[in-house]
Amino acid sequence: MWWLDAIVTILKIATLLVGVLGLVSYVVLAERKVSAFIQERVGPNRVGLPIVGFGKSLALGQPLADALKFLLKEDYVPGHVNKFYFWLAPALAVIPPLVTLSLIPYGSVLDFSWLGLWIKESFSLQGELADAVVQSLTNVPVVVANVNVGLLLVFAITSLSVYGIVIAGWASNSKYPFLGGIRSSAQMISYELAMGLSVVPLLMLAGTMNLGELIAYQRQHGWFLLPIFAEELNWKSFVYLLPVAVSFVIFLVSAFAETNRLPFDLPESETELVGGYHTEYSSMKFALFFLGEYAAMIVASSLLVVLFLGGWTFPGVLGYGAIPDGVGSFLWGLANIAVFFAKLLFFILFFMWVRWTLPRFRYDQLMYLGWKVLLPLAIGNVLVAAFLVVVVG
Repeated sequence: MWWLDAIVTILKIATLLVGVLGLVSYVVLAERKVSAFIQERVGPNRVGLPIVGFGKSLALGQPLADALKFLLKEDYVPGHVNKFYFWLAPALAVIPPLVTLSLIPYGSVLDFSWLGLWIKESFSLQGELADAVVQSLTNVPVVVANVNVGLLLVFAITSLSVYGIVIAGWASNSKYPFLGGIRSSAQMISYELAMGLSVVPLLMLAGTMNLGELIAYQRQHGWFLLPIFAEELNWKSFVYLLPVAVSFVIFLVSAFAETNRLPFDLPESETELVGGYHTEYSSMKFALFFLGEYAAMIVASSLLVVLFLGGWTFPGVLGYGAIPDGVGSFLWGLANIAVFFAKLLFFILFFMWVRWTLPRFRYDQLMYLGWKVLLPLAIGNVLVAAFLVVVVG
C-alpha cells in the first residue's frame, strides 16, 4: 500500500528537518562556546531553558533566544535592491543543503515492528491492511532517499548553493555584496573540481556511488581511512591507504572552501567586505543564510563520515567489539545513529577549531591552492589509485 510508505517518508522528512534545525541551533551555540574557550572568554552563560535555573551556565536556552530575536527583528528591505531576487536568494542558499541531507544514511535501520503491532491491536486492524502496517514499520531505513547515484546527486545539489550567494550579491545592488558574490562563485567552482576528483579513488575501490553501499563496503573491508576497523582484515586495504589519505586531505580542504569557512571565508571577509554577500540582509533573511552555512557544514561533515570513517558502522578492531546493525533490534538501530553522530560531531568541532585558529588566506593564495595544488594533486591521485586497482586488484 503506497500510501503507508508515503506516510513513513513524510515522517522521516519531518524528523530530519526538526533534527537539523535543532542541531544547527546548538552547533551555533557550541561554536560560540568553543571560540570563547580558545580566546579565554566565558561565552554565553545567561539564558537557561524554560525550566527555572536549568542550563543557565551552559546557555542551553540561547538558541531559543536567538531564534526569537531573528523572528521579531524588523525585516528591512533597502529601497535600492532588486526586491524579487533579494527575497529569492536566501531560499536558494538554504534549500540545497537541506535537500542534500535527505540523501545521507544516518544509520542502518530502525525496527518499529513493535509499534506496528501496537497499532494493529489498538485499532483492531485485520487482514491485508494489518500486515501492511506492520511490514511498513519493520526495519525502516534511516535515510529519506536511497538512490544508486547518491554521491553524484549530492555534488549536483550542493553545487546549486552558489546561485543563492551570487544572486544575493547582485540583487543587493551594492559593491561589497557584489564582490562577495563574485568571490564565492569563483571559489566554489574552483574547489568543486578537486572535491569531485578526490572521491574517484573511493568509487573505484567500492564500485558504487550509493552511499549506503559505500558504508556496507567499509563495514566488511575496513574504513577507507582506518582499514583496521573491519570485520575481516584485508591487506589490500592498507595498500590503498596512500591514495585514500590524499583523497581525505583534498576533500577536507575543499569542504572548508565549499562551506565558506575560515580560512576560506573570502566571500564574507568582514575586515574587507563588511559582511560580504549578506551585508544588506537582516532578520529572517540573514538567518536563512546563517542556517544554510551551518547546514552545509553538517553536510560536509556527514560526507566525511560516510566516505572515510564508515558511516554508522563501528565494527571494532578485527571484528571484536563490533556494533551490529539495527535489523530486528530497535536499540541497536539507535546505537548505529549514535555512532554516526559521534563521528559527525568530531568533524564539526574540527571545523570550529580551525576557524578560530588559522588566519584567512589572501585571494591569490586561495586560487593558487585550488588550481595549482589541489587540482593537479587530485588528478595524480586518481592515476595512482587506478594503477593500484589494476595491479593489486
